[in-house]
Amino acid sequence: MRSIWNGAISFGLVSIPIKLVNATESRSVSFRQIHVEDGGRIRYKKVCELDGEEVSAPEIGKAYEDADGTMIPITDEDLASLPLPTAKTIEIVAFVPAAEIDPIQIDAAYYLSANGVPAAKPYTLLREALKRSDKVAVAKFALRGRERLGMLRVVDDVIAMHGLLWPDEIRAPEGVAPETPVSVREAELDLADALMATLGEVDISTLHDDYRTAVEEMIAAKAAGGEGVAPPEPGEERRGGQVIDLMAALESSVRAAKEARGEAPAEREAAEVTELKPRGRREEAGEAGRKGRAARKAPAGKASGRSGDKASDGEAPEEKAPARRTAAKKTTAKKTTAKKTPAKKATAKKTAQKATGGKTATPRKRTA
Repeated sequence: MRSIWNGAISFGLVSIPIKLVNATESRSVSFRQIHVEDGGRIRYKKVCELDGEEVSAPEIGKAYEDADGTMIPITDEDLASLPLPTAKTIEIVAFVPAAEIDPIQIDAAYYLSANGVPAAKPYTLLREALKRSDKVAVAKFALRGRERLGMLRVVDDVIAMHGLLWPDEIRAPEGVAPETPVSVREAELDLADALMATLGEVDISTLHDDYRTAVEEMIAAKAAGGEGVAPPEPGEERRGGQVIDLMAALESSVRAAKEARGEAPAEREAAEVTELKPRGRREEAGEAGRKGRAARKAPAGKASGRSGDKASDGEAPEEKAPARRTAAKKTTAKKTTAKKTPAKKATAKKTAQKATGGKTATPRKRTA
């Protein structure tokens, strides 16, 4: 791999000559701009605004544009004369736990390679010290005309350096979080945990860029004289940002994740549903009348309570029914007799009065 920067790591009084190599590369498919009518390539020419002539690369310099539009020329000699101790040195300033570095600060990544045989021993010493301490090194370095912040860590048997953004280059997340108060139920959290557990872990090395693959297949098909790749079937594309029912979406996600992993989802028991016929007002009124007549015929609190007590003692309530009817007849006869007795007495009294000529017999007094 071609180095993009040569310098040294400053580790206290120890200097380690190194070469800086890009650790990443872009695999995205790039396109050219063309003239639609004839397919000619569109090229950009660097032209001077004052004379309108095209300018070659050696004739192009640097300048700083002031607030009023004035151009202040800056030469390479001006930049080289600045007091920049990290111009050719990666200066380690501290060793901190990796958790103290916010991932949002991480920028580009580089590999540091020992430059020459004498650099192998101090390079290995720093690498093993980083391994044993389980920490990362925070350093300053200069690249492409500006000083940067970096983080050194061990990847396999190589020291890697991640460019870090300066703290004042990180924007505060103001106005990003939801402003309306939202409450999350325990059931929703449980389903989210179940979905996370179902998705499980993944080997990142197995992931790939599906869009890039589709673009490459389309280009190959067009190059072979075809019409490209057919558009996806309706419904194949994923719908995003349309969560209607959160619980239903979570449940569906858990089932889909289990099916993708080959797990059989739990079968739900089929519930029998009995369809109820709608009843009219006449039927409801007739049923209410029948219930009312039945309630008036049965003594309140006696039939149900006594029959329940008898049944609990093992006695059949049907056997006592004749005895109750006999007692009811006796009570009725007794009342009838009580009503008839005063009437008979009054009739006998009237008959005696007629026999004596309407005079009432007076009992005689006994004399001593």
